[in-house]
Amino acid sequence: MVNGIENYEFQEDCVDFLYDKTTASGTKQVITVKAPTGAGKTVILVKYVDTYLKNTDGKTAFVWLCPGKGDLEEQSKDRMDELAPHIDTRTLPYSMLCGFDGRSVTFINWELVTKKKNNALKDGEKKNLFEKIDEAHNDGIKFIVIIDEEHENNTAKANDIIEAFKPEHIIRVSATPVKVSHQEYYEIPEEDVIDAGLITRAIYVNEGVEDSDRIEDDYDVLIKLADLKRQEIQVGYDMLNVDIRPLVLIQFPVGQPETIKAVEDKLASMGYTYDNGLVNIWMSDQKVISDDLTEPNGAPAFLLMKQAVATGWDCPRAKILVKLREGGSERFQIQTIGRIRRMPERKHYLFPAVLDYCYIYTLDSEYKNDLLTALDKAYQVRKLFVKPDVKDFALTKEMRNLDIDSGIGEREMLRRVYDHLVAKYSLGPKIADNRIALESAGYNFSHDIDSSIIRGAFRTTEDLSNASSSKKVDIKTKINTHSHGIYLMHAIDEIKTITSIQAQKVKNILQRLFRKGKRTKYKLTSLDTSDFYAFVINNSSLLKQEFREIMASQGGTQLAFVGQAKTSTFRIPESELYKFGAVKKIKLMEKNVYAGYTNEFVTSDARKSTSERLFEQYCEKDDSVLWVYKNGDAGQQYFSIVYKDGLSGKQWLFYPDYIAKLTNGETWIIETKGGMQSGHTKNIDIQVENKFKTFKAYAERYKVNWGFVRDIDEELFFCNTEYTEDMSGDNWKPLDSVF
Repeated sequence: MVNGIENYEFQEDCVDFLYDKTTASGTKQVITVKAPTGAGKTVILVKYVDTYLKNTDGKTAFVWLCPGKGDLEEQSKDRMDELAPHIDTRTLPYSMLCGFDGRSVTFINWELVTKKKNNALKDGEKKNLFEKIDEAHNDGIKFIVIIDEEHENNTAKANDIIEAFKPEHIIRVSATPVKVSHQEYYEIPEEDVIDAGLITRAIYVNEGVEDSDRIEDDYDVLIKLADLKRQEIQVGYDMLNVDIRPLVLIQFPVGQPETIKAVEDKLASMGYTYDNGLVNIWMSDQKVISDDLTEPNGAPAFLLMKQAVATGWDCPRAKILVKLREGGSERFQIQTIGRIRRMPERKHYLFPAVLDYCYIYTLDSEYKNDLLTALDKAYQVRKLFVKPDVKDFALTKEMRNLDIDSGIGEREMLRRVYDHLVAKYSLGPKIADNRIALESAGYNFSHDIDSSIIRGAFRTTEDLSNASSSKKVDIKTKINTHSHGIYLMHAIDEIKTITSIQAQKVKNILQRLFRKGKRTKYKLTSLDTSDFYAFVINNSSLLKQEFREIMASQGGTQLAFVGQAKTSTFRIPESELYKFGAVKKIKLMEKNVYAGYTNEFVTSDARKSTSERLFEQYCEKDDSVLWVYKNGDAGQQYFSIVYKDGLSGKQWLFYPDYIAKLTNGETWIIETKGGMQSGHTKNIDIQVENKFKTFKAYAERYKVNWGFVRDIDEELFFCNTEYTEDMSGDNWKPLDSVF
C-alpha cells in the first residue's frame, strides 16, 4: 500500500494504463508517458510498481534509471522507501553484489552507465553487471526498465546496458516526449494538473513590456520588472498570513563572467547582495547557496543559475523567471518553466489572483519545446549482423589528408565573400547604392537590435509553444558596444560553426566588407561601430546563409585536390544498430546485407527520407540486385569520400547513402537526395553540387558505377552526368533504365 499522499484521479488513471499495458499480450515494448511538471511522476511510478508487484508472479525486477550528476537516484529510492516501505529497493552496487532478484527495484544514475570519462563503473564492473544480468535471465527473471526524464541524456550511449537487460517493457516518463507509432503513449492532460491546484493557473510572459519600447539595458528592464512582481506577490502572501517568500530565478544560457558581473552589480544597486543573503548563485564553477534556499520562507530573493540548476531540484516558492540573452537571437527552452510552475501549498488561492500565476521575463524571440524526436528513437534500435557472403567485399574509401595544407588565406576568403555578394545583389563602388540594394534584398540597417517578443497570458505550456503573432510585440534595444560584444560574437560564432573558420577571421571579413575603415578595397558599406554591431546581430541568419552558399560553390580548389586524399580499405561493418518503427505486417527484406533486416527499418518513423525508403523498396523487388548496404552518416567505420568547400578550401567527408551489388557483378554507389514535389525541390543539401562533382571524380578514379537518385511522385530517377535541381531534363532518367 502506498501511504501518506493525496490521491488524484489523473494519477490513478495513469497507473491503471501502465499496469494494463505491462500485463497484456501484444503491447509494444516502449511505453511513453507525458507527465507535465507537477503531475507527481515519481508518485505515479511508485504506485504503478507497487500495483504490478502485488498482482503478478514475482518474477519481474525493475530497473529505475535516473538523470543528473547529483543523487537523484537516491532521492527517488528514498521517496519509494517513504511511500512504499515494503518494496525491496536497491542501489546498483548492491544488485551487482547480490544479483537482480524478482520484486526488487534497482535505482541507477544515468551517468554511471553513459559517460565515457565516468569512473564509477569501470570495465571490470561493467562486465560484472552484464554477468549479474545474465544470471537473472537464467533464473527466469524478467526486467522492466523505467527511464526517468531521459531527455537529460543521450540514450543511444546506454543502449548496450538497456539491451543487456532485454526488458519486457521500457517505461519512459518526461514532460516533453514525442508521440511515435512504434511506442505506446499516454498523456496526462496539463489541464487536469492545473485543475488539481498543483501548478499555476497560467503563465504570464513579459507583463509590463510595451510595444515599440526602446530598451537601453536588458538586465535593467527585466530585473526591475521581476522585482516589482516579486514584491507584489509578497504582499499577496502577507495579506493571507502565509509564510512564503517568493523567489526570482535569473537564468544565464552560458554564464559569461561579464554578464554575471553586470547582473550582480544591478542587484547590488537595488540592495540585493550575497553578503546580506538576498542573492544566491548556483553555477558549476561558483556556488553561494543558503541553507534555507528551498524552504518556503527562505531568505534569498534571487537565485542566479545557468540553463538548469540541477535535475530534480524543487523549490515551489520560485514564481518568477528572468531569462537573459547572451546572444542576439536565442530560444527560450520551455522546459525551464517547470522550475516556477508548482504551487507552494499544492492549491490555488484564487485571491489575490497574482498568487496563482507564474511570471517570465525574457527578450528571447523564439520559444522551443525540446521535443525528443532524435532521442525517442535513439534506443529503439536493433542490432543486426552482416551475412557471411558479403564479408569479403571491399572498396577504397577516402579520408582527410591533414598533411596537405589545402586551405586558403583570409584575403582569398574575403575576396570570395565579396565576389559572391557583388554578383548576387549587383553591388558596386557606390556605398549608398549598395545599402539600397541590400535593404531591398531584406537586410536590416536599423541602429538598434530589433526583436519581436512574446507578451501575454498562457494557460498551458502548449499554448505558449504555439503562441501566435497576435501575442508578439516589437521592441528595440539600443546598442552598447561594451555589453553587446557578446551578442556580436554569438552571431559570428553561428557562421564559424558552419564554416569551421576561426571566429576572428570571420569578424575580420565582415569588418572589411561592412564597417567604416581606411581600407576601401572590398568595402560594400561603411557603418560606424555601433551600426556594424546592429547590422551583424540583426542579419545573422542572412549572413549565415550567404556563407553557406559560398561554401557550396566550387571555388576552384576541388579539382586541384583530386587524388590527394588519404585512402584505406572499406569493408561492411560486422554489425549495425538500426532504428525501427511499427508495421502491421513484418516482412523480411532479403536483399539487405544484414540478417534479420525487415520493413520495420524503412518506415517513416525510422527513416525520414522518402527517396531512401523508395530506393530500398526498389532494390528489394529488383531481380538484378544481389544485395544492398545502407552506409552510415559519420564515423571511421563507414565509406567516405573527401570534398572541399568553396570558401576556405577545407576538407569535408561525404558519406554516400548506399552500396549495391548487382547479379552481373557490378558495384554501384548511390547517393539519395530529396526530389521534386509540385514543381519544387525537396533537396535541402546546399553542398549537393560539390558532392556530385566529387563523387563523379571518385568514380572515374576507381572505375566504379555511381549516381544520384531522387524521387518524383513515388518514382525514382537517376543522374550521373550533370546535376540540376530541376529534374525535368534528360539528365534525370528513370532508375529502372539504369539497373
